[in-house]
Amino acid sequence: MAELKDFAEQLVNLTVKEVNELATILKDEYGIEPAAAAVAVAGPAAGGGDDSADEQTEFDVILTAAGASKLAVVKLVKELTGLGLKDAKGIVDSAPAPIKEGVTKDEAEGLKKSLEEAGAEVELK
Repeated sequence: MAELKDFAEQLVNLTVKEVNELATILKDEYGIEPAAAAVAVAGPAAGGGDDSADEQTEFDVILTAAGASKLAVVKLVKELTGLGLKDAKGIVDSAPAPIKEGVTKDEAEGLKKSLEEAGAEVELK
């Protein structure tokens, strides 16, 4: 039981980059689609109460401003989205612009935290 709690703590503390790598490994090596896994995990937990039906489950991460360190934000957007440098720069230059759409709350908050640490202004919708 303690091992499972340790494992759960490790999962909760993953960075956005590590979550993306884990999703790729699950998909490529085990044939598990991360979205399906998230639904399977969220399914039993959601059955606990009536309030869960009203909660927002998908979020859009919107870059509202690049901030002072625009280059760092462009590099981070490139890394987080998998886009090329030119496309990432285009997103940053056209702020407010969506970085990712339809992501889970945890992923959205992780993206927001990473982008804010790089100096960007971010909004979740």
